[in-house]
Order: sequence, then structure tokens, then C-alpha cells
Amino acid sequence: MPARRVVVTGAGILSPVGNDRETFFSTLMAGQSGIRRLESAFVDALDTRIAAWIPDFDPLAHMSRSKAGAMDRVTQFAVVASQQAIADAGLDLEMMDRERVGVYLGTGMGGSSSIEEGYVRLYRDNASRLKPFTVLMAMNNAAGSQVALEFGLTGPDLTFCTACSSSAVAIGEAARQIRHGYADVMLAGGSEALLTYGTIKAWEALRTLANEDADNPSASCKPFSADRSGLVLGEGAAMVVLEDMESALARGARIYAEIIGYGSSNDSSHITQPSVEGQARAMRRALADAGITADQLDYINAHGTGTKLNDVTETAAIKQVCGSAIPVSSTKSMHGHLMGAAGAVEFVACLMALEKQALPPTAHLVQPDPECDLDYIPNIGRENVRVNTVMSNSFAFGGTCGVLIARKP
Repeated sequence: MPARRVVVTGAGILSPVGNDRETFFSTLMAGQSGIRRLESAFVDALDTRIAAWIPDFDPLAHMSRSKAGAMDRVTQFAVVASQQAIADAGLDLEMMDRERVGVYLGTGMGGSSSIEEGYVRLYRDNASRLKPFTVLMAMNNAAGSQVALEFGLTGPDLTFCTACSSSAVAIGEAARQIRHGYADVMLAGGSEALLTYGTIKAWEALRTLANEDADNPSASCKPFSADRSGLVLGEGAAMVVLEDMESALARGARIYAEIIGYGSSNDSSHITQPSVEGQARAMRRALADAGITADQLDYINAHGTGTKLNDVTETAAIKQVCGSAIPVSSTKSMHGHLMGAAGAVEFVACLMALEKQALPPTAHLVQPDPECDLDYIPNIGRENVRVNTVMSNSFAFGGTCGVLIARKP
């Protein structure tokens, strides 16, 4: 069977800057940040009191109390983002062969709230037993499995856990399932809900979290800026519907973009320190897979965490592969770092850039770092620009790199 063309026909998102794709993108374009002070009961015990969190999520607006009670927050996010994506794509699952519809989902921490609640009950409260659903809520594949159950999908179902690149890898591998004929439709993306006391304290110990901006906490994540101090943890989910182009056209689906390239690699150099060569290798593989040259790219959504080392490394990798002329931005400056969900959230930002012909900015970039010398679209988004082909970079602790390239249909 010849390779099939893969298109995106639906997108759903829950994020610190909006719980639908239109709000999400308009907030990004305005340079508005979803980073804010935590309001959790444990906040006074933290050194880091800022995060990018979703303040107005009510699972009962989307599912029954019994369903919500059997799901960790990470799974609730995934199910709701999937509901949005399927509705957006206009899929009538009753008319489809659900054995040809699958779910590929990425997450870095899985059901971290359920794990932490179990430990608290055991070790602090001296409980003799845990909730019966603890394992089923905490396991990393719970979100993907619950999505498949929600919609009766019996095609390929895999969970990817490659830290910060998890959902980019999930989308890339899902596209391959369709391209090579193993599935006709894939629901792909990622979810993360790790803003728990234990998880934040663990990240504090790594000393990679941003210092709170004393004048404006929402401006604490400053990718590519000389005064950047680290990343800001975030939560949320994004899911996209991928289809064979021929089938999508036959049913009259709206097509956001065609996925034309995917590249993955491992730095194989250090468990935490990024590698120019590893990142460049993934970008080259994505370009080769797409059959295009770097000068055909119109925008790069950078991994852009706001850490000292990552931003310099990614800048060097982009320059090595793509030169210095392509506009680049890090939307993490506004929605924070959603870890396993980051790649999917940023891919949706790329889809919206194609649809709206607009480029979101890197917020809070007031003092540029001389070592980060690309066009980072500082502070103000660009509207009415030509955007036909975009690249989305996702790099991770452990060294797994995932790069996606999409093109306007």
C-alpha cells in the first residue's frame, strides 16, 4: 500500500490560557499569561509559588459524577479535550469502523494526584487501606484507556512517556499508523496534571524552576531573555483528530493542516542537559520526512523552556539546521511547561497559526540574551502574515526529541 497523506480535522484543548482553541490562540496572540500564584493548601510550604494552572475546570460539566470519581485529574483533562476534538472534527463514530480508530496519548507523570493521595493516606494518615481505584487512576495508561472507553475505540491504543516530548511523539507515531495503513483515524495528543505538593517539591530540588517576578508573577517565564531563570510548571491537555486525507475529503471534513514531517531522536549524551546535535538530528529527520528544505518553513514553535541551558542549546540547533531567518517563538512564556502535554498544546498553537495566518509571540522578552539571537517575535504577535508550513519542537529530559512539521492544506 502506498503511503497515505495524514491530515488534522479536529482539535480540543484545556490550558491555562483558554479551554477552547479560539480562546487559547487569541490569548496567546495578545501576549497574555496564564501563569499565576498557586492557591493550593500547601502553597506556604513551597519555595516556588507560581504555576500555570486551570482555575475554572469542572469535570461535572462534562461527565457524570461516577465517571469523574473514577478518574484522576489528568484523565479528566484528556477525556474532555478528546470530546472537543471529536466534536470539532464532526466525526460520526456510529458510522465508522471503530477497529480502525485508535488513541495515542502522551503523559509524563500520569495520575500523579492519585499517587500522592495514596502516599498521604498511607504514610501521614496511617490508613489501613486505599481507594479501590487507586491503581486504575494512577497508572500512566489510564488517560488513553479511558478515552478509548469513552468512545468505544478498539483500534491501536498506546501511551507514550518520554517526559516533555511525550505528546509530540504520540502525534508523530499516530500519523505513522495512518500513513502506513494500520488505522484510518487516530485521536492523538497528551495530558498532564502534576501540580501536586510532592511533584513541585521534586522539581524544586532539580533547581530548574523560574524565580517569581516580584513585580509581575505572570511574567516569571522568560524564554530567550537575558534575565530568564527557569521554567514554570503547567497543567492541561490537547488532543487532535488525525485522518487519512482521502477519507477526510470524501466526508467533507474541514482540514486544519496536513502532517508532512515527523522526526525523533535521542541526545544520548546526558539525562538532563540538552544536546545541540540531538535536537538538530530530530529537526533534520522531520525535514527529510517532509521532503522539504528549511527555507520552506514559515514559523517554528520552539521548545523554549526558559532555562539557561535549553534556550541557548535550542537556538544553536535551530541555527545549525534552519539558519537565522525563520520566525521562532516560545508560547511556554504564557501557558507554562505542560510537560507530557506540551508538544500537543504547542502543536495546536501551530495549527491555529496556519488557520489564522498569525504568529504568537514570545512574551516577556524585554532583555534579549546575546546568545539567543533569532527572531523570537518578542511580546507582540504578528497578524496577516504568510504561514504555510510550521515546525513544532519538543525536547525532553532523558534526551528524547520529537519534531512535527505541518502544512496548510
